[in-house]
Amino acid sequence: MNINNIISDLSLVSGETRRMTCPSCNTKNTFTVTNNMGSVVWNCYKASCSLSGGTNVALTADDIRKSLGFVAEETHVATFVKPEWFVRDYSKIQDFCSEWAINPQGLGLLYDVREHRVVFPVVHGGVMVDATGRSLGRKLPKWKRYGKSHLPYVSGRGKTAVVVEDCVSAAVVGESDVCVGVAVLGTSLSIGHKEYLSQFSTTIIALDPDALPKTLQFAKELRGYVDTVKVLRLKDDLKYREPTDLANLSTLGE
Repeated sequence: MNINNIISDLSLVSGETRRMTCPSCNTKNTFTVTNNMGSVVWNCYKASCSLSGGTNVALTADDIRKSLGFVAEETHVATFVKPEWFVRDYSKIQDFCSEWAINPQGLGLLYDVREHRVVFPVVHGGVMVDATGRSLGRKLPKWKRYGKSHLPYVSGRGKTAVVVEDCVSAAVVGESDVCVGVAVLGTSLSIGHKEYLSQFSTTIIALDPDALPKTLQFAKELRGYVDTVKVLRLKDDLKYREPTDLANLSTLGE
């Protein structure tokens, strides 16, 4: 076995991780290889296997361009300025919050005066870098992303992330103070989503019951970023607080 040849044949681009059968112990999906800006590291997670190591490879021009683009994107996101028509007026959003039993003060929710929306701030590093608004009337779209950040809306604290589709479901998950609700706010996982989720030891995919194909796709994509990925089969969307769903989530999150 020539591990250097195996690593070279993978041709990983910067930021890419591959999980595969270990070439030493032949255990399925325990061997990972990651290219982090030209520093390639590999490791088998089976306790009885000692295969691990690292090497440096040259960055391609495309790798360098993408890395600079990512920095530029992060700089742009940091310049997001909260519109002056976002105000703290809980009376305007109280009916919506009462309907879903969420705490507007605890979540730091705002009100969009111009478009009559409840606003869920997207916060990163203690700074508001984006926001998502939910229409309180008939105005479309029902959900609106205000900025260009690829970061998810997040609520709660803990070592386990629970991937959901909307902000209300994320807020319900966050109430536990054990799991972090992460709303992807779309139909796919962006690189920003995956990089954010990579900080967690465990991620649970908990999408709508009728979104099984998307659930399985999310799980497949995240296995290169998160050590443990679980799938929660729901009876209903988590924002409806179905007791069985919440109990199963609590068990998976332990």
